[in-house]
Amino acid sequence: MNGRYTLCTIKASLVILLLALPNLLAAEIIIDDFSQGIRPGWREKSFAGHTEYTPAIEDGIHCLKATSSAAASALIYEIKFNVEAYPLLTWKWKIKNTIPSGDARRKEGDDYAARVYVIFPSRFFWKTKAINYIWANKLPKESAIPNPFAENAVMIAVQSGTAETGIWKEEKRSILEDYRKYFGGDVPEAGGVAIMTDTDNTGESATAWYGPITLQPSGR
Repeated sequence: MNGRYTLCTIKASLVILLLALPNLLAAEIIIDDFSQGIRPGWREKSFAGHTEYTPAIEDGIHCLKATSSAAASALIYEIKFNVEAYPLLTWKWKIKNTIPSGDARRKEGDDYAARVYVIFPSRFFWKTKAINYIWANKLPKESAIPNPFAENAVMIAVQSGTAETGIWKEEKRSILEDYRKYFGGDVPEAGGVAIMTDTDNTGESATAWYGPITLQPSGR
């Protein structure tokens, strides 16, 4: 009887292990750790002028320094991935300053010292969605609103204000949970990750640093 019980226990354990194996074996996807400069997969998308993005080492961390003055251009890394398989986005960032007249609730204030976002493309451009993780100027931390220019883009204040300027912050967000919370419905395949420091609407200036960006499988 004990032997049969032990055998059943072993079988049950093996089943659990096999079910968990895909997540245990799944490796993180490194979008970029900037240790070798900027990877070739990035492309610039200009909206108004050009934000300057340059490889740097800041406080001993390989990163990308972004400097913007009355300009807005993003760096986009096109990568298709299953959000249910890779639900977690991690990154490090630091800003020198927020934007005094910036305000996520107004079109004329839609500028941020730093943002990291995930793009969900559609064959119809007006249906393309984006989750923007922002270092907000005034929007309270952990609050979220639609972008004033595009309601299919949600702005989530991961950090806010000046209290922690000049300090590296390490972030982890569940893209899966955020998509379901703010858009609802089935979560489509993601098509890219982007970063942007922009100041075109306010005409002000901002500097930020972006550290390693990764996608993590569930269970991490």
